[in-house]
Amino acid sequence: MTAQDHTTGPTRRAFLALSGATAGLASLGMEAWAENRVEIDADAMGNSDLSTEVLVIGGGMAGLFAAVKAHDAGAATMIVSKGRLGSSGLTPFGKGFFVFDPGAETGTIDDFVATVSRSALGTNNPVYTRQVAEHSLDRARELRDWGFFDQTLANRPFMRPIDERGIPLMERVVITHLIKEDGRIAGAAGFRLDAAETVTIRARSVILCTGAGGFKPSGFPVCDLTHDGTVMAYEIGARVTGKEWNDGHSTRSVNPAACFDTWGDMFERVPSTNGVEVHHDLGVDINYRAYVTGNPVEGGPGAPQPTDEIAGGPYVPQEFLRIGQPDGGGAPGKGGAPGGPPPGFSAGSNVGGASAGMAIHKSEGLVPVDDRCASNIPGLYAAGDALGSHMAGGIYTQVGSSLAGSAVQGAIAGEAAADYARSVDAPSIPQARIAGIRNDILAPLRREAGYGPAWVTQTLQGIMIPNFVLYIKKGSMMQAALAYVEELRDHHAPMLRAADMHELRLAHETRNMILSAEMKLRASLMRTESRCSHYRLDYPEPDDENWRAWINIHKGADGSMRLEKQPFDSWHS
Repeated sequence: MTAQDHTTGPTRRAFLALSGATAGLASLGMEAWAENRVEIDADAMGNSDLSTEVLVIGGGMAGLFAAVKAHDAGAATMIVSKGRLGSSGLTPFGKGFFVFDPGAETGTIDDFVATVSRSALGTNNPVYTRQVAEHSLDRARELRDWGFFDQTLANRPFMRPIDERGIPLMERVVITHLIKEDGRIAGAAGFRLDAAETVTIRARSVILCTGAGGFKPSGFPVCDLTHDGTVMAYEIGARVTGKEWNDGHSTRSVNPAACFDTWGDMFERVPSTNGVEVHHDLGVDINYRAYVTGNPVEGGPGAPQPTDEIAGGPYVPQEFLRIGQPDGGGAPGKGGAPGGPPPGFSAGSNVGGASAGMAIHKSEGLVPVDDRCASNIPGLYAAGDALGSHMAGGIYTQVGSSLAGSAVQGAIAGEAAADYARSVDAPSIPQARIAGIRNDILAPLRREAGYGPAWVTQTLQGIMIPNFVLYIKKGSMMQAALAYVEELRDHHAPMLRAADMHELRLAHETRNMILSAEMKLRASLMRTESRCSHYRLDYPEPDDENWRAWINIHKGADGSMRLEKQPFDSWHS
């Protein structure tokens, strides 16, 4: 056998073939690197070329109101949803709808905004906090007229205003790319799940109502949300915010995937309205207890109790805030003990992990540049969990505000997008541009061999979901996790393979989750303090001198991820 030098040696694929590594990995059942046994001929697939004035992407609460209000404002409107209208994403889970009724509340809207700001340690955007209070009652009345509060499932009441207005609806269509031409939004592209066909939609304005996302954790109905809208917008230059915050919905340690058992009462319940109740839900404190003591996080012998002494503690619990109290009934702004959780941590908060990868509702997503849900890309809007409005800041302060905020912001974005659409001409997208996007969409189907998206997702989950990475943070561990995520980004994502339309969806979702993981790690490393649902062992105190600011992320001209501060006081109520 002749020796091979480093410059003329066998290719990687040849080496794998010679070594039997491909067969070896596949035989282990890991779905790692393997031959792509394609069931669909990508070169024979068709393409639907459609157009509208306002395109709404997403079929949840925000998407419903965005489409209705854009149509009622006189714009030709279309909805495209990865799932069924009202039956996918987090909309089916939400059963509480916050309503601020001036006739029933003892405090004013000013009191409500001030109380949320105290609870959120200043992390909220008071303009969007005020909006949900001002418009929630009107949105609740419309939902009541459509029958939303009379049924457990949302599809039928959601379809009523859509059918009445004749708004075109495309379900089970995965949008993977936003299209920008001449500096403004021009449309979107993706593919159908139930047919071998790509879809191109030209639009004068686009509203992202794509929800948030996670790392497909067990125990919470966030598995079909993977930050698709956020990543698509980031790729064309939009700014993203709020990635360091963490949602803390819980599940059981036994049978954690049985979310319908855990949340059965929620899914079987008819939606209802609720009034003001501002409090502190973080989802980090019991993760902290488990981290320091090793005790189980559920009840029973040995479980942490509210009065337990914790190494590095004690906790600094805060009572519910009461509207109109000068100090809010708690002690926001006071630091916890060195090494212990920051202010606001109490033993009664939720256990984090079931919604791993998702931030507090309304705290992550596209950065708004005005009070009408506009992004920094002209013609591109976002609403609900796709908009980083920081409506409640980095803490979950108001039961029912998630659904209400989505409804309110969807309506505002719909009217704003319709106004914008009237001011611009129909976009022109070169055919070469469309062809390039189609090639990018279908690349996993054309790959002769590659990494299975399920295997890459499992690898990502193992990196990001442990509580000592995502919830109980420290620089050294996050730097280590970031190295793994960068490897997935640079080496595995470009070689994701797909055999059919379902696996094609998984490939694009996996890529989106990898980029979101990078954003979460970089933002968490940058914020060298503990505040609200972001807690660092190595920086356990709030730092008001340096960190009264949100962290925004954008894609640099060289393709790298750039982070910057935006002061809290850049918005005023």
